[in-house]
Amino acid sequence: MAPSVRSPAVRMLYTLSSALKTTSSPLLTGQRRTFSAGNPARVEATWWKESMERLRNIGISAHIDSGKTTLTERILYYTGRIHEIHEVRGRDGVGAKMDSMDLEREKGITIQSAATYCTWKDYQVNIIDTPGHVDFTIEVERALRVLDGAILVLCSVGGVQSQSITVDRQMRRYDVPRVAFINKLDRMGADPWKVLSQARSKLRHHSAAVQVPIGLEDDFQGLVDLVRLKAYYFHGSNGEKVVAEEIPANMEALVAEKRRELIEMVSEVDDKLAEAFLNDEPISSASLEEAIRRATVAQKFIPVFMGSAFKNKGVQPLLDGVLSYLPCPTEVSNYALDQNKNEEKVTLSGTPVGPLVALAFKLEEGRFGQLTYLRIYEGVIRKGDFIINVNTGKKIKVPRLVRMHSNEMEDIQEAHAGQIVAVFGVDCASGDTFTDGSVRYTMTSMNVPEPVMSLAISPVSKDSGGQFSKALNRFQREDPTFRVGLDAESGQTIISGMGELHLDIYVERIRREYKVDATVGRPRVNFRETVTKRAEFDYLHKKQTGGQGQYGRVCGYVEPLPEGSTTKFEFENMIVGQAVPSNFIPAIEKGFKEAANSGSLIGHPVENIRIVLTDGAAHAVDSSELAFKLAAIYAFRQCYTAAKPVILEPVMLVELKAPTEFQGTVTGDINKRKGVIVGNDQDGDDSVITAHVPLNNMFGYSTSLRSMTQGKGEFTMEYKEHSPVSQDVQLQLVNTYKANKAAENS
Repeated sequence: MAPSVRSPAVRMLYTLSSALKTTSSPLLTGQRRTFSAGNPARVEATWWKESMERLRNIGISAHIDSGKTTLTERILYYTGRIHEIHEVRGRDGVGAKMDSMDLEREKGITIQSAATYCTWKDYQVNIIDTPGHVDFTIEVERALRVLDGAILVLCSVGGVQSQSITVDRQMRRYDVPRVAFINKLDRMGADPWKVLSQARSKLRHHSAAVQVPIGLEDDFQGLVDLVRLKAYYFHGSNGEKVVAEEIPANMEALVAEKRRELIEMVSEVDDKLAEAFLNDEPISSASLEEAIRRATVAQKFIPVFMGSAFKNKGVQPLLDGVLSYLPCPTEVSNYALDQNKNEEKVTLSGTPVGPLVALAFKLEEGRFGQLTYLRIYEGVIRKGDFIINVNTGKKIKVPRLVRMHSNEMEDIQEAHAGQIVAVFGVDCASGDTFTDGSVRYTMTSMNVPEPVMSLAISPVSKDSGGQFSKALNRFQREDPTFRVGLDAESGQTIISGMGELHLDIYVERIRREYKVDATVGRPRVNFRETVTKRAEFDYLHKKQTGGQGQYGRVCGYVEPLPEGSTTKFEFENMIVGQAVPSNFIPAIEKGFKEAANSGSLIGHPVENIRIVLTDGAAHAVDSSELAFKLAAIYAFRQCYTAAKPVILEPVMLVELKAPTEFQGTVTGDINKRKGVIVGNDQDGDDSVITAHVPLNNMFGYSTSLRSMTQGKGEFTMEYKEHSPVSQDVQLQLVNTYKANKAAENS
């Protein structure tokens, strides 16, 4: 349609957009958004389409020691982001690029997800390297929340391990399409076909290999691409020269068989390919590639790549696979919750044209203040813009916008939907959502598990108290599973987290990053107390000293909350009339809350309790808020024993995997630890046992499991619930608590 035929409004838009086209780069198009309200929004819809289609947000996650960080290091090298390769635990003392913390380089494990980006064949790829330790699952969850696709790395010797299952479960929860990469084909005992069948049986993957290795272990030379039917060899000192040749004659039969298997697997989930396959039409490389992409983006199929990152083989074809098979930001549907409409689900367009919606998924304390990683889901963000934190309602100016490369950064002027950037000087917590103020959307809240283990911690020297509390505040903001509290009785600082390693790492980071030496107590379990029956209270608090005294009387009852109630503490005022003036009621509630913070059995918080106030008395002169607060505290203590209190302990869902010959020993040990076995499956030569075991009996379990199974057993555990302890355990815990208290007071 020529401009002359257009309506005046469209003609004006046409002129404006042409003018803008000549004056600005395709990304400096924030102004253009204002013209897109009417029908002609599509006129200029192409400027972002191309840039979005050439964008990939991927994560690399796997079981510990499968070679994730090594793989990322190679990807950065081949894409030109780094100019030399350093190994994890490198002899040269430099360490891998993505492990930027001293502690990570020393222990050779990845603790934080580092974000980086690189360019491969004109595509921009944002990579988030995620930790593989079970104690850091919140990092993995946060990373998966903001990704569009992922690479699941599997070890060709170890196969599908316990953490691979956890990571895969998380990917499924967040609907992340993925490709698999079987790494370490150069190692003794490498068997990619065994791993592929394990992925199908254990992870329920509908998957097939898109490559066949040429030789294995020491003879591993290259790969055959089953889609394009070419053999690839990797030459040069770091495998940077990829040479394509014809398929070796001795492998043609195997390649034909594996290609047919690939086509069969994809046809099961893709109608278009199935039609061609059933009609016995020859299937071209292009149509097979398109079918794999459709099936992968729809999460119905997982293509399996192979190689050895350490030996620099197979990384470039994997990068090609990321571009070919993983989705771009517009192909993934993301939801937000509209706070104005009672958290109604809203599908985000994922384009730069809509209002700004961005999620802060990670915080770091940088040299220049707090660094906040943002994933932009919709709209454009510019340096100097005002944005609103929906969770707190605060309006913030964006002082500086950067793109991250592990711990280095480069300044940018603006970023659009689909990109991952970082901003400085923005005060927020992880999981907060930012908008431009035109909408009140929050991204779905992330699953934050309750901490299960606590440690008492205190700085060695009194002078370092400031640095110590600064460190704890920072870690709490960065990691929602890390909590800090104060033990009211001993006055000690208590830190809680997801396991022994999780807390050890934080103690070590306090020592490293803040130069504070801390003494750490024995790990302890977070018990709770609750009441099992209704009990009445009637307490008068009366104290007469010279001058104004104290007077307050409270009557009522405590009872357990019904099962399945959402709150853990309920207070209800059922006083009719003015027996207690209404301005004292909040003080009474505060007193009960304070008393419930430590039950009289073992001093742990009391949960699932309802307190009802039915009567009371006040004095015209002597009654005060303090008097009623104290009356409430003493009333609670007075009736607590009559309410038949019980101790609740955290029970963990433990999943064990050990060779069948050790099954008897392992189950016997679980019974000894007062565990309840709820499932027992056979998986090849291994037994998979599922049990509910009290956390208090799980200390040092990894060591005893290794010794019972000659190092072949492994386990994962996650919090299930708090449930009452048996009578003998309760008696033991109460006696220990009393003895400790007596020792402190003596």
